[in-house]
Amino acid sequence: MSNLYFSSLFFLCSKINSYLCVPKVIHAMNHNSNILYPMLFAQNRKTLVWGTEDWTVSAVPGSESVIENGPCAGRPLPEIISLQPHEILGYEVARQHDCQLPLLTKIIDARLDLSIQVHPNDEMAHREHLKRGKSEMWYVLDAKPGSYLYAGFKEKVSPEQYKQRVADGTITDVLARHEVRQGDIFYLPAGRVHAICGGIRLAEVQQSSDVTYRIFDYNRPGLDGKPRELHTELAAQAIDYHVYPEYRTEHQEMMNERDKCLDTPYFSIRIIEASVPFHRNVVKYDSFFILMNLSGDCRIRVRSTNDEVFLPEGTSCFIPAAIADYDIIPTKATTKVLEAFINNRKSIKSLISDFLHWT
Repeated sequence: MSNLYFSSLFFLCSKINSYLCVPKVIHAMNHNSNILYPMLFAQNRKTLVWGTEDWTVSAVPGSESVIENGPCAGRPLPEIISLQPHEILGYEVARQHDCQLPLLTKIIDARLDLSIQVHPNDEMAHREHLKRGKSEMWYVLDAKPGSYLYAGFKEKVSPEQYKQRVADGTITDVLARHEVRQGDIFYLPAGRVHAICGGIRLAEVQQSSDVTYRIFDYNRPGLDGKPRELHTELAAQAIDYHVYPEYRTEHQEMMNERDKCLDTPYFSIRIIEASVPFHRNVVKYDSFFILMNLSGDCRIRVRSTNDEVFLPEGTSCFIPAAIADYDIIPTKATTKVLEAFINNRKSIKSLISDFLHWT
C-alpha cells in the first residue's frame, strides 16, 4: 500500500480519537489557568434613533466587551483571548478565525422600526471592506400585540425593480412580513433583506462584523438631525432575491431539555429552559460558549474549577473552550439560557466517508 494510504489512515485514527476522547484543549488548564473562568462583562449599550442595543459579548474594534469579574477584570476581552487563544476560543476556532472571536451577541430593544437593511457575505465583505460578512439569528424575547418584523421577499423582484422600489418608498410592499411572539426564531443568512420593527425586544447572535447596508430608513433623520446614509448600490449586489417558502425557524422548547434549535455554517444555537440544575459537558465541540440569560436569574458553575458566577436575566457569560463543562442552576422557579458556539464536532460517519474519498 502507498505511503499516502497509511498517512491518511493515521490522520483518520487521530481524528476519531480526538472526538471520542476529551479534546486536548482541556489539558491547557495547567497553563495560566487563572484566566480560564466564566467571564462577565460591563454594560456596552448603544443608543440609536430607533431604540437601544446592548452588545453583551463583543470583540468588534472600538466596541470591545470589558471583563467585569475575576483576575481579568477591567481588561478588554480580545486582549485576554490573545494570551491563550486556543484554550479560550478552542483549537479549531482559533485556527479558522485567526485567533479572533468570530461571534457577537446583542440584546436589541426596538421602540421604533429599524431601517430596512441587508448584510454582505464573507466574500463581498472582504472584497469591499476587508471584514467578515454577517449572518445572524434572532430570538424574540418580548413583543407587543401585533408587532411584526420583515425577513425575506414575499414575491420575486429583480435588481432593477428593487432599486425602483427603494426610490419610490415601496420596498416594504414586496417584503415578507411576520407577526411575532415570544420564543420565535429567525435565521438571517447574509443577503436576506430584513428589519426589526417597533415593539420588539430580541436577542441576536451574529458573525462578528459591523457591516450593514441600509436600504430604506423611512426618510427620517438620525440623532444628529441629518438623513442617515443609504447603501442602495452595495445592497443590490449583496441581496439574495430568491423567495423562500418559510423564513421562521421551527423549534420546540421543553422544560429541562436541550432545544437543538439551529445549526448554521457560522454558529450553532441551543436553548436550555430549566427548573432544576442542568449539566452541560460541551468540551467535545472544541469551542467557547456564550450564554445569554433570556429569562429568570441563574448561576453558572464550572465543574473543573468550581468557579461560579451569578447571571441575571438579560446578561451574558463567556465560557472558555477549555472549561466548557458547567451547570446552569436556576435561582428562581425557572431560567432560560441561549447557548451560542461554533460546532466543530464531525460525526464518525463523515470522517470515514472523507477517508474513503481520499483513498
